[in-house]
Amino acid sequence: MLSTGFMGAEKGDIPMGGTVAVLAQGPVGLMATAGARLSGAGLIIGVESVPSRQALARTYGADEIVDFTKEDVVQRILELTDGQGVDTAVEALGADATFQIAVKVTKPGGTISNIGYFGEGEFVSIPRVEWGVGMADKTIATGLCPGGRLRMERLLRVLEKERVDPTHMTTHGFSFDEMERAFEVSDKKLEDVVKVLITFQA
Repeated sequence: MLSTGFMGAEKGDIPMGGTVAVLAQGPVGLMATAGARLSGAGLIIGVESVPSRQALARTYGADEIVDFTKEDVVQRILELTDGQGVDTAVEALGADATFQIAVKVTKPGGTISNIGYFGEGEFVSIPRVEWGVGMADKTIATGLCPGGRLRMERLLRVLEKERVDPTHMTTHGFSFDEMERAFEVSDKKLEDVVKVLITFQA
């Protein structure tokens, strides 16, 4: 989650003091929010409807929360950015509707950083007008969770220096014997779960 979320910020080419919207505040989105803060974003907008995840988003650096069940996401983000849109939109859900929102709220010359997994559908739509009919110089960046020794060393350094505490995401703990239940809670998103921690004992 940490490596993928940080990649969302890295691929987003966030300028120092820039504006960022992170669409969806699951574990990956939360780490993208933390990564945006570490990258020097001046305004971070988290899009999320679940209250516990909204609170976590604020913990990790979101300045504003937009609840898509209560307000128009595009309109609200444009209001928060004086009608300009954001420098970087991070799509952390993997849904066509969310991707379209990311394109719509990104200003000309900005970057849509996609770290969501699109597991359904034949196509992902790009809204033509908000894309500047192809002329708005909006970059779409994607990637797969970075790994490797150097990457892990850098992430561990971030943890060792207490730049980010990922344990705030651990909402449920299970023993090894409860693994089936742990996977059920995680898979079905029961009990307001964010991440589960399975403890192995010798």
